[in-house]
Amino acid sequence: MTDHTSAPTIRADVPPPVVTAAPREVADGVYVIPDGRVPLVPNIGIILGDRSALVVDTGFGPHSGANTHTAVKALAGDRELMVTLTHFHPEHGFGAQAFTDATLLYNRVQHEEFRQKAAGYLEQFRGFSEDAAHELEEVEFVDPQIVYDEECDIDLGGRLVQMRFRGPAHSRGDQAIFLPAERILFTGDLVEARFLPIFPYFPPYDVDVDGHRWVAVLDDLKGLEPAIVVSGHGEIGGIELIDAYHTYIPVAAIRNASAIGRGQAPG
Repeated sequence: MTDHTSAPTIRADVPPPVVTAAPREVADGVYVIPDGRVPLVPNIGIILGDRSALVVDTGFGPHSGANTHTAVKALAGDRELMVTLTHFHPEHGFGAQAFTDATLLYNRVQHEEFRQKAAGYLEQFRGFSEDAAHELEEVEFVDPQIVYDEECDIDLGGRLVQMRFRGPAHSRGDQAIFLPAERILFTGDLVEARFLPIFPYFPPYDVDVDGHRWVAVLDDLKGLEPAIVVSGHGEIGGIELIDAYHTYIPVAAIRNASAIGRGQAPG
C-alpha cells in the first residue's frame, strides 16, 4: 500500500509561503491580498463595513498572519475585526493567532475538523520544504469565539455578508462567503484558478474529501450568480472559474478513486 501521507517536495527556487502582497480593491470596500501564485499562499479577503471588518483566511503561520493583520489594520482603522476561514487547512488558517484583537467565527463542522486534524496537518506540511517548516514554527492553535451550524449572516454596518457551510467537498467543513449586494463570492479551495483540484486524501487522519458532493456544491455556488469569484488560489475571475472546476472535478474524482483502489496515491 502506498503511503498517502508522504508530502510532496516544493522546489528550492519557489518563494517562501509568506503573505507579502499589497491588498487589491476588487469592489468598493472589498479587498483581496493576492497569492501571487506562490504555493501555500492563499487569496485573502478583507471586507469593510461602516462598523466592522471581516477577514477571510489568515495565511500559513505566524509570519503570514502578522503580515495579514498589519494590512487589515491599515484598511480597517478602528473598526471591530472579525475573522473567518474558508476551511481549516494550514495555508488558510494557521495564521489566526495573529488576530488576538478579533472575533473568530467558524462553522461547527469546520471547528470539529480543525480539532481532529490540525496537529496531523501541521506535521505533514512541515515536511513540504525547509521554508514551510520555518513558517510553521511556533504555530498556536486558536479556537473561535463564535460557532454556527449551517448559516450565519453578518451585518458589518451597511454591508451584509452571508457565510454558509458547504462541506463535505474539498474538506469536511468547507465554507463559502458571499456578499449578496455586490455578488462577490469567496470560495476557498472549492474553486481555484489555473490550479488542478486538490484532493486532500491523507489516510489515516483525513479521508473526508467528497468529489461527487463537490460537484453539487459547485452547482449551488453557480446558482448564486456571482459577478466576482475569489478563488482559494490563483487569479480572481467570474463564474467561468466555477464552470472550469465543474469540468475538472468529476474527472479528478474518478482518477483518484481508481488510484486509491489500486493502492496508489491520488494524483
